[in-house]
Amino acid sequence: MSGAINILDPKCPKRVLMVVANPAVSPQTGWPVGFWWAELTHAYWEFVEHGYVVQVASPDGGELKADSWSDPRDESGYSADDLISLGFINSPNHRQLVEASTKLAEASMADYDAVFFVGGQSPMITFIDDKRTHDLAAAFYEAGKITAVVCHATAILLKTTLSTGTLLVDGKTWTGFANSEEDYADDYVGQRIQPFRIEDEARKLTGTNFIVDSRFKPHAIRDGMLITGQQQYSGAAAARLVIEALGM
Repeated sequence: MSGAINILDPKCPKRVLMVVANPAVSPQTGWPVGFWWAELTHAYWEFVEHGYVVQVASPDGGELKADSWSDPRDESGYSADDLISLGFINSPNHRQLVEASTKLAEASMADYDAVFFVGGQSPMITFIDDKRTHDLAAAFYEAGKITAVVCHATAILLKTTLSTGTLLVDGKTWTGFANSEEDYADDYVGQRIQPFRIEDEARKLTGTNFIVDSRFKPHAIRDGMLITGQQQYSGAAAARLVIEALGM
């Protein structure tokens, strides 16, 4: 995309770049992993309901795959009541957004008012040490643009540094997937799922304030230009904070 869009024009709708992880295989479980449907679709719904333009991108571009339990059609029934995701999946125009995602390098920060990093199991593997995602988050933040990160995508905040060399979360209050939620997920499948835990690693950092709310309850925090959501039930809450920050 070019930088030709004038986002300062009051007639131009707000624009959000949603960054989604590419498919991977978990070294912890050996399972295929990807993004979590609700964290994409519920936030997307909030944005488009407010007239926003949304672009879906991924580090490598191309077809994206969701974690199976996040699919309302999955035989597990784990997300069977997620009608927003079901509608998105069954809409050819919307499904195309994840079947042919934009390559991150082809998306210009100048075209967007905010960036929104979508979680899922893949970010724990593909985002944690990916300089492209770290640099993008830092660039939006240092440009004074809203930087939103939800669920396991908050793994990037463990390592994302600014041009000063300090962590983006230095002096910030933020949230991410909680240990209590990891315990539940591990017990549900009968084994440890994640290679590390965001809450454990966040609490090792100095100069930052990591907090969590009750297990699997919507919880999103805004601290300046940084917005974070705790887990898959927090995508819409985080999106609402983005909308509030951008002045509707």
